[in-house]
Amino acid sequence: MCTFSTEDDYLKLLSKQLSEELDKKRYIHTIGVAYTATSLAMAHGTDLYKAYLAGLLHDNAKCISSEKKRKLCKKHGIVLNEAEEKNPDLLHAKLGAVRAKEKYQVTDEAVLNAIKYHTTGKPAMTELEKIIYIADYIEPNRKMLPGLSEIRRTAFGDMDKAMILILQNTLSYLKEKDASVDLLTQETYEYYTQSENIHKSKS
Repeated sequence: MCTFSTEDDYLKLLSKQLSEELDKKRYIHTIGVAYTATSLAMAHGTDLYKAYLAGLLHDNAKCISSEKKRKLCKKHGIVLNEAEEKNPDLLHAKLGAVRAKEKYQVTDEAVLNAIKYHTTGKPAMTELEKIIYIADYIEPNRKMLPGLSEIRRTAFGDMDKAMILILQNTLSYLKEKDASVDLLTQETYEYYTQSENIHKSKS
């Protein structure tokens, strides 16, 4: 594992750049995710540096306009699915992974994938991918959503269960809003609920 310090020169430079590029609310959220991800990494024995770095960069493309997101995706060959066509805000995750590599010189595929899948999730996520997905949902600055306290407690003991709870909330919210659901989010939910059922049947 890499040594970790928030005083690392590269991390300090990233924080400064992001504070200038993101709006105030998004930057506060970003710092919250970075520290929450690091806490989850400590709890689950995952690399602290990678967790902090991925948390710091997870929303680096969030404050780009929808029109520019579309143009940048076209430039980088990112194909939009139906949900992304209807809601270009979803593009910030895929685009954020590309920008993390090209603009912020991140070469670690584990970190890049954690950024790429932090919005939709995906089946069989790595520990780092789950950490960023969960940290994005539970960081301290989030408004109090239904079940959030339970999810926060669960996340530090069983990330797979926390994934299920978050995905349930997300899918319910999207259904209530009659919003498009990214197929990958549905597949992620089905994967973890099936895995949980298999685990229960064996215990």
